[in-house]
Amino acid sequence: MGFIELHDICKTYHLGELDLPVLRGISQQVARSEFVALMGVSGSGKSTLMNIMGCLDHPTSGEYWLDGREISRLTAKERARLRNRMIGFVFQSFNLLPRMTAFENVLMPLMYSRDNLTEREMERRAAELLEKVGLSGRLHHRPSQLSGGEQQRVAIARSLINHPQVLFADEPTGNLDSRTSEEILQTFQQLNQMDRITLIIVTHDPGVAQHAQRIILIKDGVIERDPASSSPGGAS
Repeated sequence: MGFIELHDICKTYHLGELDLPVLRGISQQVARSEFVALMGVSGSGKSTLMNIMGCLDHPTSGEYWLDGREISRLTAKERARLRNRMIGFVFQSFNLLPRMTAFENVLMPLMYSRDNLTEREMERRAAELLEKVGLSGRLHHRPSQLSGGEQQRVAIARSLINHPQVLFADEPTGNLDSRTSEEILQTFQQLNQMDRITLIIVTHDPGVAQHAQRIILIKDGVIERDPASSSPGGAS
């Protein structure tokens, strides 16, 4: 069994009397420690698929297995507990709290999970992660005092604070220039290669997708191409 397994995943949104199908039978596997890019144009369904795999949403039908556990039928509260324990997120817009320093932003998720750590242990973990992403000298700067690339590095450090087994990145370089984008993508590659974190990046940009080990192309809610599949339909 793969670390992530999707079996005939469908997602339909109900807008009044209108049904809007977004995912139309996705079957897929992702191995532990794999670096995968989900690539597709806007409206292809890639972000909806990420939301389901990241336990932010649930499918209309189909099964989703994560690390041997069937996730599709969990309640919202159960999914939230799982997210806090196993999953990290990095988004295009950074989502940092403007009145908090870089250190405080990274520390914040531990205030909810605590993870049986002392205050000193939590602070040490946050400082180590900021050093890991190259920001040891910027701990006490607020987001407005940081460049876009530095803000994204803070967001990456924050996503790692609970030691997630899988990290989802949704268009993480969309607000960055090309040089800074390359630096951020190299950071993701290092996290995957050195720390063995399973990494799934969502993008419309082929240049970004090329940094992954495997590119899954999504179009109109189905998998159009996947090098790990024997057929265009995408079943592994």
